Amino acid sequence: MRKNVVRALLAVAVAALIILPSCAQPQTQAPKSPILTFSWSQDVGPLNPHLYGPSQMFAQDLIYEPLVSYDRGGKLQPALAESWEVSPDGKLITFQLRPGVQFSDGTPFDAAAAKANFDQVLQNRKEHDWLGLIEAIDRVESQGDRTLQMYLKTPYYPALQELTLIRPVRFLSPKAFPDSGTTAEGIKAPIGTGPWVLADYKKDAQAVFKRNENYWGQKPAVEQVTVKIIPEGETRVLAFENNEIDLIYGNGEISLDSFKQLRDSDQYTADVSPPLNTRAVAINSNRGPTKDLKVRQAIQHSINKDAIIAAIFYDTEQKADTYFSAEVPYADIGLQPYAYDLNQAKTLLDEAGWTQANNQAVRQKNGQPLTLDLSFSGENNVDKAIAEAVQADLKAVGIEVKLLGEEEQSWNDRQANGEFNLIFNDTWGPPYEPQAMVSSMRVPSHADYAAQQGLPMKAEIDRKIGEVLLTTEEAPRQQLYREILTTLHEQAVYLPISYSTNIAVLHKNLAGFEFMPQANQVPLSKLSKS
Repeated sequence: MRKNVVRALLAVAVAALIILPSCAQPQTQAPKSPILTFSWSQDVGPLNPHLYGPSQMFAQDLIYEPLVSYDRGGKLQPALAESWEVSPDGKLITFQLRPGVQFSDGTPFDAAAAKANFDQVLQNRKEHDWLGLIEAIDRVESQGDRTLQMYLKTPYYPALQELTLIRPVRFLSPKAFPDSGTTAEGIKAPIGTGPWVLADYKKDAQAVFKRNENYWGQKPAVEQVTVKIIPEGETRVLAFENNEIDLIYGNGEISLDSFKQLRDSDQYTADVSPPLNTRAVAINSNRGPTKDLKVRQAIQHSINKDAIIAAIFYDTEQKADTYFSAEVPYADIGLQPYAYDLNQAKTLLDEAGWTQANNQAVRQKNGQPLTLDLSFSGENNVDKAIAEAVQADLKAVGIEVKLLGEEEQSWNDRQANGEFNLIFNDTWGPPYEPQAMVSSMRVPSHADYAAQQGLPMKAEIDRKIGEVLLTTEEAPRQQLYREILTTLHEQAVYLPISYSTNIAVLHKNLAGFEFMPQANQVPLSKLSKS
């Protein structure tokens, strides 16, 4: 009945316009802001700012903000804190919070809200034991509405830098805390102070982010970003070519073959970021044949990195000879690279007792074949291609490699539990390097711990890591980093491949693009669309 009434009214209105055209006045409407469509290989997750996977870091970064932000070249910039002061003994940092900031639900962001978030992170310290900052914090107190005081147990030189990380120290509206008050158990909704608000979400299909119209800073140029979940890289390329998505961004989201084709077509804007982190494989010193230093060294000498850079990356990345680039603070210490040398690799394997008869493809020792597994995320197109190249290179010296392309979470679990011989284990880039990376090596949260677990000097490495994070003077800090990084290099527990980059391909109707200073940020807030 209601539909019939509506139809009748519409008919009358149309008739009136036909009979009296001079009475119909054109109405001026504000132009609608374009919608930006992006894609990602995985669901964005629950977006709890205080926890990790399966939440995707780029999406957490859209909603939540830090006290201090990380800019290019390592410069720290005010964010939710407009200023800060460090006490002479380095054990108290006092922040003055930015006035007038609100969470997207209208709740004021004040010192009490900031303290409540810190308290939740500190209450769940074990979950964050990879991060030295969390261990260093004694307590956080609020003084009035705008003053936040962070008390440290000991001086911790990278404290401000680690506050710039995408997780776990970002800020959720107190109204979005669960009824239990414990965010480690979950959140009611992802509500932050950032430039975007999660407006719609369909698991494994898409997430829609609307511009936060009450944002305190510069608002995004577009009104909405739709993130489509497309697991397959080639499907993503087809969607891009069919104008179903506006840009491709990141590392491993499409193959480098596809990137080259899109770039060379001259139909799109395509670019490569400056080096961000190290693409590497961790070698387990505590499992099977890779317990032997000579085997680990042989692997280092067997990989033709120049060929990988040329064939897979089309020279868009630089060969990596050390786990940390010489551009990383404290890492330019003159370490000797492992040269590509098949004869040296074969000699080392012979010395380790792994011999190869003329008619054998795989070396043997005590009747057992020299077989290793290599684990990688099956959703990462680039790592899959590298894994196949590593497999072929090691076959040339008599090492059989079984490739394990797994779901992201299974691959992450394998890093933590140590059930691998070889596993992709990239460094994290700025602002994590070197301090957060080496700090995490002491706990079984990533592959580093397992890779080092079989080293006879593991306890000494961990002791030096703990000591370097507490240094207050530059000279002893430099010396400790030199000793730590030299030992890890000589023990051959990391196979660095290249200094990794992000790639970007955009339709030419997008403007305002620039690469972000952190590897896991996506520049959606800066883009405009015509």
